[in-house]
Amino acid sequence: MDADDKQTGFLSKAECHDAGGVLHRAFSLFLFNTDGELLLQRRGSGKRLWPGFWSNSCCSHPRRGESMDVATRRRLHDELNIESPLEFIYKFSYTAEFASAGSENELCHVYLGSIEERVRPNDQEIDSIRFVRPRDLAEDIAASSMTFTPWLKLEWQTLLQEHPDKLADYCRL
Repeated sequence: MDADDKQTGFLSKAECHDAGGVLHRAFSLFLFNTDGELLLQRRGSGKRLWPGFWSNSCCSHPRRGESMDVATRRRLHDELNIESPLEFIYKFSYTAEFASAGSENELCHVYLGSIEERVRPNDQEIDSIRFVRPRDLAEDIAASSMTFTPWLKLEWQTLLQEHPDKLADYCRL
C-alpha cells in the first residue's frame, strides 16, 4: 500500500516486518469497560516484535481482501473472545525498529470501543491483561516507557491531545 492507503500489492505479514519494514495496513483498538477503564494487554512471549510489552486492547492487520470492519471483528474474537461495536477515530503512519527482529512500518487505523462482556484472552496471543484508569496511563508510560509498545505511546498521546472529545464518550479523563 502507499501513504494514501491505496493498495499496491500483497506481502506476508513476516515480509512486511522484515528489516526496515514495508508500509502496510494495521489497526489498533482501545476498549473501555463500563467503569471507563482501558483494557491493556501484555503481548505474548512468542510474538516476534515487542513480546511481553504492554499494548492497547487489540491490534493486528487485515488479511488480503479483508475490510477493516471484518478484520477488527475477527481479531477481537481471536484475541479476546468478545464482540464490540467500534468507532473509527483516525489513521496515521509510523515506523519503529525492534532490534534485529524486524520493524513496524504501518498505516494504522485507530478505533475506540466499549466492553460489556467478560474478556477471555487467548493465551497464545496475550500473556496477561489489566484495566487502567485513563488518567493513570500517561503516568505509567512516563514512569516505565520501555515496557509499552511504541504504537500505544504514539496513539494514546494523539487520542489525548487531538481527540479528547471522542475519548470522553468512553471514559473519564
